[in-house]
This record gives sequence, structure tokens and C-alpha cells, in this order.
Amino acid sequence: MEIHDAVKKLVGEIDPVGETNEDNRRYENLKVMADLVDKLLTDIDYVAQQGGSYMSSVSRAGKYASDFYTRIGIVE
Repeated sequence: MEIHDAVKKLVGEIDPVGETNEDNRRYENLKVMADLVDKLLTDIDYVAQQGGSYMSSVSRAGKYASDFYTRIGIVE
């Protein structure tokens, strides 16, 4: 099982289906998922800020995180 699948299973469905009671549950799941993504992006941002480190392994991780942000359109 992939991490993505495990998280989806833990959080639950997030896409609305047009039924009020079910969509209310899914809306709460969406809020949980968005909070998780916010925390993950914060973690990645911390690593991205390390890109100028004199330590090569730290710099490599920082560059990867920074490139990730560029790929997803958060920074250019």
C-alpha cells in the first residue's frame, strides 16, 4: 500500500457527491486533508530554506525541496 492510499483510507473521501449528510462528512475530511497538506508543505519549506548550506547533503535536500516548489507552481 502506498502512503497516499493509506492517508486517503485514514482521512476518508473528500470529493462531494451531492448528498448533504455525506457531503458534510466529506467536507470535514477535506479540512483534515488540507491541514495535513499545510503541515507537510511547511516541513518541505523548512528543508527548502537549507539549500544554501555548506554541507552538501543538506544543500542537496534543500535544492530538491526548492525544485519541488517550482514544479508545483508555488515559486518560480
